[in-house]
Amino acid sequence: MSLVVVHTLPELREVVASWRREQLRIAVAPTMGALHEALARADRVVATIFINPKQFDNAADLAGYPRTYESDVEQLARAGAHLLYAPDAAQMYPAGFATTISVRGVSEGLCGTFRPGHFDGVATVVAKLFLQTGADLAFFGEKDFQQLKVVRRMAADLDIPTRVIGCPTVREADGLAMSSRNARLTPAERGAAPNLAATLFAIAERLSAGDAAPSAIARGVADIRAAGFREVEYLELRAEEDLRPLQTLDRPARLLVAAWLGDTRLIDNVEVLLRGRAVAASE
Repeated sequence: MSLVVVHTLPELREVVASWRREQLRIAVAPTMGALHEALARADRVVATIFINPKQFDNAADLAGYPRTYESDVEQLARAGAHLLYAPDAAQMYPAGFATTISVRGVSEGLCGTFRPGHFDGVATVVAKLFLQTGADLAFFGEKDFQQLKVVRRMAADLDIPTRVIGCPTVREADGLAMSSRNARLTPAERGAAPNLAATLFAIAERLSAGDAAPSAIARGVADIRAAGFREVEYLELRAEEDLRPLQTLDRPARLLVAAWLGDTRLIDNVEVLLRGRAVAASE
């Protein structure tokens, strides 16, 4: 079937209701995340495109965020998505909208420190998308690992029956994690950007070999700066289960980073193997 595009909630619900009558399994892939994985595990896939103003703490960042709607629609159609839901801000947040969802714990520290209110915006809009689509499954990339944990916690706490599935980070051939923000990089910055992932993988190897976390991380920060990044907001080892800070690699863990390359903020994370043993993947 060809891609159907809708922009309002009544249109979305009409299509979803018809699928429910056919007893089809429905998945949602916000911002096209992990579309191919969703198509493999559901009968119908709803992709959503919505640049959510509530998760931007900086007006300039919102204004400059890449908007590639036409090409996104073409890619979704070629990939085989069944429905695109592309609401505007007035559709998502009508006059009088006054509710915000806040998730404590996993939202604290990391990006939560440097982007105040960001995860409140994420939790609020994702809850709305889950309820609007009535999806059985939802797919989120692990590149935004803290976001994945926030969404899972929100869905569990609010008894939303959508199952949240994390998908491995998709990378360019040179290792750079794919992101809409990569389009902002100058040619010189794009050449330097893969050093962020390379540094993460190198630190993860040293930690798995038994190096002390503080010294390995301090070396990593120096390496990132030497590669041309102007600021490292954080580079931290966190427990994979609950994102608690770790000083010693004694449980499944993630190494997470946010750093500025020119005027572009890049984030990434890698799994850290526990003393050479594979850490169980999140789902």
